[in-house]
Amino acid sequence: MEYQTLTVLRRDGYAVITMNRPEVKNALNTQMRAELLHAFRAEAKTARAIVLTGEGDAFCSGQDLSDAKSIASVNMERTLRDEYVPLLRAIFDCPVPTIAAVNGAAAGAGANLALAADVVIAAERAVFLQAFTRIGLIPDAGGTYWLPRQVGFARAMGATLFAEPVPAMQAAEWGMIWEAVPDADFATHWADRAARLAAGPTVTYQYTKEAIRASYGNSLEDQLLVEAKLQGKCGKTRDFREGVMAFLEKRPASYEGR
Repeated sequence: MEYQTLTVLRRDGYAVITMNRPEVKNALNTQMRAELLHAFRAEAKTARAIVLTGEGDAFCSGQDLSDAKSIASVNMERTLRDEYVPLLRAIFDCPVPTIAAVNGAAAGAGANLALAADVVIAAERAVFLQAFTRIGLIPDAGGTYWLPRQVGFARAMGATLFAEPVPAMQAAEWGMIWEAVPDADFATHWADRAARLAAGPTVTYQYTKEAIRASYGNSLEDQLLVEAKLQGKCGKTRDFREGVMAFLEKRPASYEGR
């Protein structure tokens, strides 16, 4: 597929999906949401990890509000249900590890698009902004789900009600994201992280994601059973055998993945 709002590159086993509307700070319109959905579904079939980032000085400014007249006539419930939900599920449920490489401001739905990824790596210049109340809306695109789980009730409520930007370093301290990286090192750092995941045990990563996410709705007893079941599956993989042999032979493991 030829993309109009994205670029997709493949490097060392992982894919880089770059939102490419820098003139509007990579704001999300219908076309971009459709292309992002297609790109994540397509790359998940062959890539061993996926990176989402933005072109220019912003990651994503959220919903495209440039045409206010058009926005006023949009059925927001239908847009969220039919366009955002499938996209967010494609990122959240992706079978391979996903990284949001947040190169600049991530606002509104753009912030929550990043939080849907498994790991968020941000440049120190980046900020995260739940901007919704500034225009009379509640947080959407998963914001009311991810924020309380990542930063706790008090911080989630303050960040959404006051709609104040959270700098990358503060976001890392809160546990909203994995890490904030000096701007000069950002591009090489997330590329190294992605390459490391792409070289790792892909099936194990998939089961790890499944187990950790299941824990939110499980009792301890149920979660122990989930662990036992998924560990049994891991124990039958070629990657497990290779990992043990590499450890015993004191050499780097060579994982085959899917």
